[in-house]
Amino acid sequence: MIIFGMIQPVMFVVLFSYVFGGSMQIGTSTSPQVYREFLMAGIFAQTVTFATAGAGAGIADDMHKGLIDRFRSLPMARGAVLTGRTLADLVQTALTVVVLVIVALLVGWRIHEGIPKALLAFALLLLLGYAFSWIGALIGLSVRTPEAATSGGLIWLFPVTFISNAFVDSSHLPSWLQPIAEWNPFSATVQACRELFGNPGVSTSGAWPMQHSVLASLLWSVLIIVVFRTLSVRKYRSATV
Repeated sequence: MIIFGMIQPVMFVVLFSYVFGGSMQIGTSTSPQVYREFLMAGIFAQTVTFATAGAGAGIADDMHKGLIDRFRSLPMARGAVLTGRTLADLVQTALTVVVLVIVALLVGWRIHEGIPKALLAFALLLLLGYAFSWIGALIGLSVRTPEAATSGGLIWLFPVTFISNAFVDSSHLPSWLQPIAEWNPFSATVQACRELFGNPGVSTSGAWPMQHSVLASLLWSVLIIVVFRTLSVRKYRSATV
């Protein structure tokens, strides 16, 4: 699972970089190198959020096999099982991001604002991934099979990741889609990472999340964790009674 989880984002980097690199306009430039630097924040964010499907499938599998019944007999908090599962998924996601950084450096991506800001960007990415894993946990607890959890975990992720500023400048979207993309929690993290990495494509939009992207990314992630952890723990309690 870890190996396959690493291969998919690497394929996205290579395909987007070399297939679309010469046809995308970032600002006034159509340079493939500029697009690669623009792209990487979006690929990083997509990678940490797509781990959501795995988290949901894992929890659904645990429920399906009866593993949770063993935990019910132990003196532990109800939320401990879900917290442990989501933190384990976070560690796996972090390993994938490390591999992805190496590949990104090989295709020409660079950090221009120094190591401290880059570390803050990666912290925001992992926080977003952890927040989305709680959405996956709720999906995994709400379906009957791991297969359903995988499908349910991916369906909503595609519009979230593609109706955003991850792969194209949001100003190129239809006017009615631009506000949706700019207020998307995913877009806030992508924008924050571009600013912290010093990569091209920093938005000129007047939308609050685009103007205060670091704060917006943090607030969105914390809000998602609070809401979906509460719902997941409540669902877990009712599912294991």
